[in-house]
Amino acid sequence: MTTGDEVTDRLYARLKAYEGRAAAISGVGKDLVNEPMIRHWCEAMGDANPAYTGPDATAPPTMLQVWTMGGLSGHTDRSAAQDELFALLDGAGYTSVVATDCEQEYLRTLRPGDRITFDAVIESVSELKTTKLGAGHFVTTRMDVRADGEPAGTHRFRILKYAPARRKPKAVDERPRPVINRDNAGFWEGVAEHRLLIQRCEGCGTLRFPWLPGCGACGSPAWDTVDASGAGTVYSYVVIHHPPFPAFDPPYAVGLIELVEGVRMVSNVVGAPHDEVRIGMPVQLEFLRVDHRLELPVFRVQDGSAG
Repeated sequence: MTTGDEVTDRLYARLKAYEGRAAAISGVGKDLVNEPMIRHWCEAMGDANPAYTGPDATAPPTMLQVWTMGGLSGHTDRSAAQDELFALLDGAGYTSVVATDCEQEYLRTLRPGDRITFDAVIESVSELKTTKLGAGHFVTTRMDVRADGEPAGTHRFRILKYAPARRKPKAVDERPRPVINRDNAGFWEGVAEHRLLIQRCEGCGTLRFPWLPGCGACGSPAWDTVDASGAGTVYSYVVIHHPPFPAFDPPYAVGLIELVEGVRMVSNVVGAPHDEVRIGMPVQLEFLRVDHRLELPVFRVQDGSAG
């Protein structure tokens, strides 16, 4: 009788055989390094570095992979090895995929007009790993990039091919939990105390919301907080009809609330029918307990403003 461990070992031996096999050979970038693509990238990333504009412009180093992408039509110079590897993983039940991380090494500055060529290899396939998403194998592909024949950089891209873990069904009345991290934990601590805290930059005094690790106005990482009064107006709103979701009862109004302190936040608008919510309505903060573990800030329409 073949045990589960033996099946796993046999599969891993087959997967390991793909290490070192080419994923792409003598690939050619579909476009030369060019100014329009650099401009679009910088606009999307909010990168205003002057090195990326003007007659002596260079490409942001992190665009290294961009010049190798095949777009919707793909590349014709890919080998069959990667497709075979993924088919083997799919057949074993590891049908889901998620990108996990990438590493880049830069060897040469890229400038408009450079012709990009590359080779890619399946660098490694991990043993079976158990993650929160499910059990699977990490596959790392290394791409060696050249510009006009000169080494320009290396790009390693790692994915997880996995079988989704079975999840315990949530209680139908439980709302999704907010994502709490080191940058916004103080906000949620304030909510637990029925306080709506706004960050204030210690460098220039600018108030900001949502919470961020640094000031967008002056760049200072130092900040303290002020307590919002809770008064505001509906700056904009939407009425949610679909999709239906457990613990939510559409239709309901979600507003962009402008607080009297000058910042805006997104929250539910309560205290009036969804079809009577209007821009400019005065609202006041209150805290709504939605289940035994979660309380949220919402804004109630003030008496006499609906209708």
